[in-house]
Amino acid sequence: MLSTLLAFLGACLLIAASPGPSTVLIIKQSIRSRRSGFLTVLGNETGVFIWGIFAAFGLTALLAASEVAYDVMRIVGAVVLVVFGVQTLWQARHAKVTADAGGEEAVEQSGWSSYRGGLLLNLANPKAAIFAMSFLPQFVPEGAPHLPTMVALAALWAVFEVGYYGLYVWFVGRMKAVLSRAGVRRRLEQVSGGVLLLLGARLALEN
Repeated sequence: MLSTLLAFLGACLLIAASPGPSTVLIIKQSIRSRRSGFLTVLGNETGVFIWGIFAAFGLTALLAASEVAYDVMRIVGAVVLVVFGVQTLWQARHAKVTADAGGEEAVEQSGWSSYRGGLLLNLANPKAAIFAMSFLPQFVPEGAPHLPTMVALAALWAVFEVGYYGLYVWFVGRMKAVLSRAGVRRRLEQVSGGVLLLLGARLALEN
């Protein structure tokens, strides 16, 4: 059991370290504030846990088996990514106009908005659902009750990633003196928005 747990945590580390839309959003929100960044992490990991529960009950298998359902979710996910990308670019543009006019930039978002953004981005990603279905069963020990073990693994996965992405939030906070400069923040938001747009386009064009 211990070796299985260590292997599972090692796999979780590799998954978290792989860059993706959630990583981009978490860093973007962390530039605004640690609170926004951490609440985005919590929203994202709520999505991870939800997909884990669905996988435990076999519901994500329905998504994998239905090409129509998968395509619908893929398009929805692409739209969500594009919307986030456009919003990010608009915010960067708006901040530039405000700064040029000599005003103050409003960078803080409500807690619910940050949490919802992380949750929505994860739940709109069909790959996350399919991955949970294929990933979690590999670490259920032989003879262990399937459902409670899968739920426990999903919870552990989410908690582990809260800690991992929490380090991102902490590191960005430590760099606040540099990142809080208006020009630097705008540039990073422009890059984040562009990346989210590209990821959305790639997901939409996927076969």
